[in-house]
Amino acid sequence: MDKKMTSGEIAKKAGVSQKAVRLYDEKGLLKPTEYSEGNYRLYDAGALKILEKIVALKQIGFSLEEIRDNLVAGEAGNIEEALRMQLKVMEEKRYRTEMVIDAIQRTLDRKSDSLDWDDVAEIVTSVSLDQEADRNHWLMLQHTVPGEDWYVKVFGSMGFGKDEKILDLGCGFSKIWRNNWQQIPEGAKIFAYDVRGSWAEDFGKFLFENQKDLPEGVSIDLTFEDLEEELSWEKIEKEKTYDKIVAHYLYSELKDPEKLVAKASEVLSDGGMFSMNGPSPCTWDLIFKEALTALSLDSSFIDEVISKDKAEMEGFKEMLGKYFGTVEKVILTSSFRYDEADDLLSKMKESYQSQEKFFCKYGEKIRSYFADRIEESGELLVTTESYFFHCGK
Repeated sequence: MDKKMTSGEIAKKAGVSQKAVRLYDEKGLLKPTEYSEGNYRLYDAGALKILEKIVALKQIGFSLEEIRDNLVAGEAGNIEEALRMQLKVMEEKRYRTEMVIDAIQRTLDRKSDSLDWDDVAEIVTSVSLDQEADRNHWLMLQHTVPGEDWYVKVFGSMGFGKDEKILDLGCGFSKIWRNNWQQIPEGAKIFAYDVRGSWAEDFGKFLFENQKDLPEGVSIDLTFEDLEEELSWEKIEKEKTYDKIVAHYLYSELKDPEKLVAKASEVLSDGGMFSMNGPSPCTWDLIFKEALTALSLDSSFIDEVISKDKAEMEGFKEMLGKYFGTVEKVILTSSFRYDEADDLLSKMKESYQSQEKFFCKYGEKIRSYFADRIEESGELLVTTESYFFHCGK
């Protein structure tokens, strides 16, 4: 008969504490094989294997609840699928950790001699606002059709020309420049503005290291200023007028978007172009509405979102028309590939976070719908539309 181990002995063999062994018992993950006459827990070699599995799964990020429900408590399920899902979770956690590390490091580099608790609040704001936009872009990259580069499309839509003077408002990480470094027209003079503590600081490092590779005559002047402060516009106005003004992905971060639009209209040259995107309908709403309609489920909450977005876009366009003689809507498309129904369901839940009860009730039905769509051809190809407004005097 196999020698039984006490909780202390099995804990030592697995490299955990006795307290952990008791916790796993309470959580229903590791039950004693039997009890001694003195009512002490005893474990056999099989229990040790289960404990080693628990330890291993904890090491790669599974919660105790996930281990209990999916991997230990009888119904083990598809281990490969579980690991792939965990890989995505850990990649997201790693990305968030890197965002925080970057924000803290930039704050320390900027003002290590004069830190106070307001700077900590600034770090939190930086992570939750400025970097959230980049996070969404990162998530989309996981599904972008190979060979497509969104910022190459955006760059191409702007029609930048030789020797133009360009104003980039809220430049951020500046993928419009990074991803088209060698395609920037010769002689272009770019004046980029953003606040400190944003991804623009990373662009500053990139610019320092790569400006020697810019096309002939191209210069990029990066300035850290708050675009909602008058001092910023005093600096901007020193250059008189600009041939192109870029104000992308800035609308939601401004307290008063109209004030920036008014200021931009004053420094746009005759024949120049101001480009900005703002509130607009989302193609995903239509895709998700189609899914609910096919399943005969209530999609009224999506209809409300679509109606609200359309109204806000019309209001945004009307506001632009107060300051510019021409306002042209430009539509750019992107294609994404999905081969996991869970990814689509997760995106849908994230899009309508107030509908938690709805997804608790119908989530599995929706997931099955996407799974069937994917099974038809091995993947689901989604083409989305994004709206930009190109304005002129």
